[in-house]
Amino acid sequence: MSSFERFLDTFFNATVLEKYAPAILSGVGVTVWLSILIIIAGMAFGTLLACLRAYRFKPLSFFIVIYADIFRALPPLVMILLIFFGLPSVGITLSSFMVLFVVLALILSAFAEEILWAGITSIEKGQWEAGRSTGLGFTQTLIFVVLPQAMRLAIPPLTNRAIAITKMTALGTVIGVPDILNQASTAQSFSGNASPLMLAAVAYVVLFLPFVILSRWLENRYFWRKA
Repeated sequence: MSSFERFLDTFFNATVLEKYAPAILSGVGVTVWLSILIIIAGMAFGTLLACLRAYRFKPLSFFIVIYADIFRALPPLVMILLIFFGLPSVGITLSSFMVLFVVLALILSAFAEEILWAGITSIEKGQWEAGRSTGLGFTQTLIFVVLPQAMRLAIPPLTNRAIAITKMTALGTVIGVPDILNQASTAQSFSGNASPLMLAAVAYVVLFLPFVILSRWLENRYFWRKA
């Protein structure tokens, strides 16, 4: 067997791929579902925190800053293991799927809050004054005048962070979440062949490449630069 044939047998073994492809495809469904939930929950909660911080109520702002700093500083894997193995000792048991969702959604919300807060503070004071001069209250001005502008400014870092966080769903394999990597690792162990891992790599590219392209389109379509 030549070196090239050995390479093909190790990474593209047709028999192994055919046998384990269904399991890996089921992992794709889990990864997609997790990614969608994480993005929706993380972005929504992060936006809420940024808006609450705009009221500049010091105790609340202090709590939000501490929350954002902690969840941006701690490694995701440490948080996943801490919650998955630590909470049962105090009588709280969550499924591996729920643990991964909660941790990654909280991390994304922390980054989203800081990104959106930077966008809100970058909006000129005149925009606030213009909104208030038309009879809008503070909350209405924030929601209808300031926040849309802040979100457009924040689109590039928000989309990049969302992609980075959703790719971390692969960390769920350490607690048994049946995602793409978990299914591929299991298949590789049983088959003694690296073909399932190669199929997993292809699945990640097929799954996340459209997301990357969509994020680039959103940046070009909605990104607004101040004059």
